Amino acid sequence: MNARTFLLGCIAAALPSLCMAGNDLDMVVGTYTDAGSEGLYSFSFNQSTGVASLRSTLKVKNPSYLTFSHDGRHIYAVSENNDATAALNSIAFDPVTGNMDYMNSQLTHGEDPCYVETDGKVALTANYSGGSLSVFPIQGNGTLGKMAIQFAGSKGGPDRKRQNTPHIHCVRLAPDGFVLATDFSADRILTFKYNKENGTLTAYGIATHIQKDSGPRHLVFSPDGRHAYLMSELSGKVTVFDYANGELKETQSILADDAHARGGADIRISPDGRFVYASTRLKEDGITIFRVEPTGKLVRIGKHHTGTHPRYFTITPNGKYLLAACRDSNKIQVFSRDRATGQLRDTHQDIELSHPVCIQFCPAS
Repeated sequence: MNARTFLLGCIAAALPSLCMAGNDLDMVVGTYTDAGSEGLYSFSFNQSTGVASLRSTLKVKNPSYLTFSHDGRHIYAVSENNDATAALNSIAFDPVTGNMDYMNSQLTHGEDPCYVETDGKVALTANYSGGSLSVFPIQGNGTLGKMAIQFAGSKGGPDRKRQNTPHIHCVRLAPDGFVLATDFSADRILTFKYNKENGTLTAYGIATHIQKDSGPRHLVFSPDGRHAYLMSELSGKVTVFDYANGELKETQSILADDAHARGGADIRISPDGRFVYASTRLKEDGITIFRVEPTGKLVRIGKHHTGTHPRYFTITPNGKYLLAACRDSNKIQVFSRDRATGQLRDTHQDIELSHPVCIQFCPAS
């Protein structure tokens, strides 16, 4: 056997294990802790088989939303508390062991932070009951500096129970240097200019107004950044926009919540950009499926029922599985996803967990 043949044989022998390692994703789940949950749970999730294995836990109060740093070494998780203890937490993450270690926290100065976004320079939180957006500098070691900037939303929607005070539900870093925030109670999306050099935001205006009594909740961008998709909680509709330069131009509004339960929740686009999924709650809970047309507009192609209260869901990087965090069923449902048709099938490989509400895959997996 010559050296070249030996080397090729070694490479071939190593390939199966390398491929298997690439299928094992680091996954962290955030929960509400009112029913005995620890807070954060670290899993290994195999995106080839759909099987999850618990790795570690960390006690954090109400980490209802979290995100990873781009290098996968830190987690930023909110503590969604309805009082002055509401905070954003910095947590060190070890992808080798799955262990999580608390680093520090900073107060959001806005109650019920329910969303966090980061680019490594700053972390941004949407504070639902506080009706505000908070900005935190990130230090060199991954810890959080004290809140540097805060912006307030507005009230004024027609629902006097749910839009009577300002609510900010989501904050997103746009692909082109702007930041967008869903102003739930005022039925609009706010836009800010973002200076990445010094980590500051400047109010830029209103990206778009939404139909009254919509309650804009979560927003996602298409992979090419040319379109945005909004899930509204009260109307239960998905709104499609053309996006450019911090401005949104509506092109379509299409119903996801057939039961009109005023419980629209989360929205995701498949990794290949071909399908959009939206979850709805309170009645006939499930995930509505849309096909994306070349124009960015949507065609509804089905709905799949889930457990109770699918507050959040995500799709594996390879597009093979959709995981739905069903809060009130105390489980994460694992659905296989047909990448050609977009349709879902329950694998019955549930991850049992008390009040799961957020799932994130480590980007360095």
